[in-house]
Amino acid sequence: MPNFDARKKYPPQMLVLLALGLIAGLLLVWHEPVTGIVCLLLWAGAAVFAFIAENRQQKQLTTYVSNLSHRVKKVGGEVLQELPLGILLFNERYEIDWANQHLASFLKKESLPGLSLNDISPALIPLLKEEASIETVTLHGRTFRIYFKSDERLLYFFDITEQHELEKQFKDEQIAFGLIYLDNYEEVTQGMDDQLKSNINSQVTSAMNQWAIDHGIYLKKVAADRFFAVLNRRILRTLEKEKFTILDDIRHLTSKQNIPLTLSIAVGSGEAPYPELGFLAQSSLDLALGRGGDQVAIKQTNGKVRFYGGKTNPIEKRTRVRARVISHALRELVLSSDQVFIMGHRYPDMDAVGASLGVLKIAQANDKKGRIVLNPNELDTGVRRLMAEVKENDRLWQHFITPEQAMEAVTRNTLLVIVDTNKPSMVIDERLISKTDHVVVIDHHRRGEDFINDAVLVYMEPYASSTAELVTELLEYQPKGLEVSMLEATALLAGIIVDTKSFTLRTGARTFDAASYLRSKGADTVLVQKFLKEDIDHFVQRAQLISNADIYRDGIAIARGDMEEGVDQVLIAQAADTLLAMNEVTASFVICRREDGKISVSARSLGDINVQLIMESLGGGGHLSNAAAQFEGGTVDEAIARLRKVIDEYLEGGDEE
Repeated sequence: MPNFDARKKYPPQMLVLLALGLIAGLLLVWHEPVTGIVCLLLWAGAAVFAFIAENRQQKQLTTYVSNLSHRVKKVGGEVLQELPLGILLFNERYEIDWANQHLASFLKKESLPGLSLNDISPALIPLLKEEASIETVTLHGRTFRIYFKSDERLLYFFDITEQHELEKQFKDEQIAFGLIYLDNYEEVTQGMDDQLKSNINSQVTSAMNQWAIDHGIYLKKVAADRFFAVLNRRILRTLEKEKFTILDDIRHLTSKQNIPLTLSIAVGSGEAPYPELGFLAQSSLDLALGRGGDQVAIKQTNGKVRFYGGKTNPIEKRTRVRARVISHALRELVLSSDQVFIMGHRYPDMDAVGASLGVLKIAQANDKKGRIVLNPNELDTGVRRLMAEVKENDRLWQHFITPEQAMEAVTRNTLLVIVDTNKPSMVIDERLISKTDHVVVIDHHRRGEDFINDAVLVYMEPYASSTAELVTELLEYQPKGLEVSMLEATALLAGIIVDTKSFTLRTGARTFDAASYLRSKGADTVLVQKFLKEDIDHFVQRAQLISNADIYRDGIAIARGDMEEGVDQVLIAQAADTLLAMNEVTASFVICRREDGKISVSARSLGDINVQLIMESLGGGGHLSNAAAQFEGGTVDEAIARLRKVIDEYLEGGDEE
């Protein structure tokens, strides 16, 4: 490189020195003419030499810079073409103006300019419109991280396939803990001889071990009815794709011997320490058992839960020990509180109101003031008839209050008993839950992801026909001398009759025991029929709903309501019940706009199709054969489209939440 500095053509220092030399020479000529002329001649020679040298140096600099610029441009062009990353320029129409050779060779295109970005990937233009600076896309089986310079409309493509594969491998190898529980092992093996019990145990254990070997799972039997499993996320993903066929295998294996054993599998998964994974697995097991067993619950560190299975109705428990223990625990909580508030779900049905009256009687039996929280603007026709009877009974009517009155009277020591729901979003007034330190949940619905946390007592039995049945059993274990009035017994019986469809669905031996107890207390079946009578207008509307029904697939009937004014929830549920009674219908769904503007879906099945899982996918819940959901906005057509999509996913194996 030439020895010079980058500077102006004639530096100021040189011009100043020449000017000073000229002035000195002129002054010298004035005093010493001969000497001055000689000096001026020497100055002129030096000036000419300096200007010639400076011009030569400037020419050298210009030549060097020109050569260097050419070399840099040449090298830069080669680098842009040969660098192992893709570079692309596009115009305002998202057409390619220029791309380097590396990107063209990877895309196996001889020439990219003129092509649309859609020709590379349909995902590119939507991403660019979002103006995201960094995105990841997959092209021809490889993963690229894209950097976007919006001002220059420039894209850089960095191949991160190896890094992506390492990340995927790391996630695939992350540990997950599983807890496996034989749901009804104790009940099934009660009274069974040792040889038969050993034979069943051996068959189930052998099937479980073979399943674990086939999938690479570490499985350890820790009790007669419990297993502990260690697996990774890759194995878990495979099991999810298979929809945990081990559930069906164990059910079929034991049913051949008329022994209805089922499994509940709980998995804790995610990036977390082992103790937290264990906690997630235990929490998942509680959730699976709370939903009736025979299913898988997978809980992640972000709180999300996925469910599989749940294809059978919960088997009724044979022992009353739990009911007696819960009844005594509830009595202790009542005695330690200053008052008792009872609250059901919004738009309460006979079961919610009947169960509320039963809990009120428990509070009164223990000499505590009880109040039932009820919104008079959210009552259906049947409940209005019941409340009309209650209003004529001053002793009962004085215990009913509105949500506003409850908010004014509640204290931290108030016992709040929530009946017929376990979802905080479904209760009459969710604010009450946070106003007290003592909450009890009594419900017969399967537990969902949205659950009332921090309850001091939870009595959830999915096998029960109704909450009224559970409360009736609790009444039987309260102090002797408890007097249940005719109207209270009738309300409880009405709740059982409504939820069992007059003892035809989800009815067990304990259901008849509860009904027998209530009948002995004076429950009036004629009065129940009076409560449940249907208006002619309702009958006509229900017929209109059913007339719009179509068979979607596999015996699944979907009916829609086009009434602009909307209908009440009870009518929608009744239409679903009636539609299920039709020949060759295995499941029924009725969708209609309610009077409050929301779109409601009522779902019913004979048990072959788990409508609870379908409704949970739509944000609802319920039972295997009886469930519902609702939508805040949208149209009926949009709701039907969502329902059909979820039904398709369920029938094709996508029964996860």
